[in-house]
Amino acid sequence: MGSVKTPAHGLKRHNMSILLICAVLVHTSFATASDPVVRSGSFLRTLIPAVAYGTTFYMHDKDGRWEFYKSFFTNYAATYALKKTISKTRPNGKDNESFPSGHTSVAFQGAAFIHLRYGIKYAIPAYMAATYVGWTRIASDNHYLVDVMAGAALGIASSYAFTKTYHGYVATPLVDNGFYGISISKQW
Repeated sequence: MGSVKTPAHGLKRHNMSILLICAVLVHTSFATASDPVVRSGSFLRTLIPAVAYGTTFYMHDKDGRWEFYKSFFTNYAATYALKKTISKTRPNGKDNESFPSGHTSVAFQGAAFIHLRYGIKYAIPAYMAATYVGWTRIASDNHYLVDVMAGAALGIASSYAFTKTYHGYVATPLVDNGFYGISISKQW
């Protein structure tokens, strides 16, 4: 006789996943920051991937949820492995974890997931918020521009590695050596 899986069993597993993702996101608490710019950037760093993840529930998108897990945890592991390996001092001199920006990588991973899975029109506010997160990291003297750029690239790349289109068309901007355009694709 095999075991019977009940809806409550699946719900417990999802609750554990939600708790794990929340724990990862708040490992550096934004509540302790005294500067409102730092607090707002940290809040958005948490909100963007939370919205991306929550959307998979709203859309009843189990496949998208697994794609989110893979891109989120790959991004997180790669970001913190690079921080420990490179050991670059922050502009404010506080520690040796400047490169790449973790706040920025997490924010852009969430924004890119929304873009790739559900379309650019839903991702524009997320990309704007992620860009603001990057700016707050520079304005607060926690990162250099190159740290923020690397964090954004890492977050976007992790979503590109695992995320497929949900339904419909996805528009992706293209930029290459003076060429600017848009690639429109549809998953069949």
